[in-house]
Amino acid sequence: MADQEQSLVSHLVELRSRLLRAVFSVLILVVVMFPFAGEIYTLIAKPVLNNLSQGTEMIATGVLSPFLTPFKMVIILAVIISMPIIIYQIWAFVAPGLYKTEKRVALPILISSIFLFYLGCAFAFFVVFPILFVFLPSIAPEGVTYMPDINSYLDIVVRMFFAFGLAFEIPVAVIILISLGVTSAEKLSKARPFVIIGILVVAMLLTPPDPSSQVLLAFPMWVLFEFGLFTGKILRKRKLKNTIKNNNEK
Repeated sequence: MADQEQSLVSHLVELRSRLLRAVFSVLILVVVMFPFAGEIYTLIAKPVLNNLSQGTEMIATGVLSPFLTPFKMVIILAVIISMPIIIYQIWAFVAPGLYKTEKRVALPILISSIFLFYLGCAFAFFVVFPILFVFLPSIAPEGVTYMPDINSYLDIVVRMFFAFGLAFEIPVAVIILISLGVTSAEKLSKARPFVIIGILVVAMLLTPPDPSSQVLLAFPMWVLFEFGLFTGKILRKRKLKNTIKNNNEK
């Protein structure tokens, strides 16, 4: 009983240590980037600034918005940039309890998850935003000047970054489900029409109410689902071959 309590305490101490390291990594980035918060916000706001009508600009309706909004942007970017460190700390805490075979599977999945998340954010910023902020000013009613609020723009950026970042994790989710035997590639293939409907609903809920951004989220989600399905089939076949080979050797 005493050994169990000691083990629990040591695990809690290790968990606290890992969490503190993750938090410190975020705080260090916040401190480094804070002096450049205004410049960073301007850089992130380029997609909307480049498409404002001549003589118009973004506005700040809140008293503290000119200070708080760039500061919040810095915190969010610090968390996004620190994702590899945060995920590594989680991995370092969990890894000692895994078997070697589980580690071999989990590590590539973690690395690919980070890559796909960043790829989703980059896709949102470089592909979706330029199209979205050309479309939105064009549908403004006559007599209405399109002058977006800086805090509202930050909300859109955060929403789109995480929507696309998480959407690009679909292949990883599909591969994990197939590898663990929760479902099979054949079942997912048969459920493809329902998956596509689900993708369209998710795209509608996560993006602003314009068809362009919804399609630009739904199409990559569908492609990534198909990629995950294809990769999951290959990995499942390879696992079955290895199992049969090992049984024959015995």
